[in-house]
Amino acid sequence: MATVTVEINGRPYAVGCADGQEDRVRVLARQFDNNVRQVAADVGHVGDLRLFLMAALVLADELHEARLGTAGEVALPTPAAAASETGVAEALNAVAARIEKIAQAI
Repeated sequence: MATVTVEINGRPYAVGCADGQEDRVRVLARQFDNNVRQVAADVGHVGDLRLFLMAALVLADELHEARLGTAGEVALPTPAAAASETGVAEALNAVAARIEKIAQAI
């Protein structure tokens, strides 16, 4: 298992990932960082944990809408999309575990 250090909202976080997935985790972290910074711009500084939660909810809403598609039906994922979602899920689980550790330390 590899470890990647990513920066979210100006703070470094060490994230575990499968070997060979380091670049993907970095890309996902940059996307998540953009979402967190957008939420911070919209609501102000309410603490990293709340910013992360709100950004995750925004992303979950976008994913939900994308799955619904334009006809209001759930879109079936392609094999490539399913593999991509698995990688995203693994990265989000790693980030969630890190956030939980931080929250417990506070």
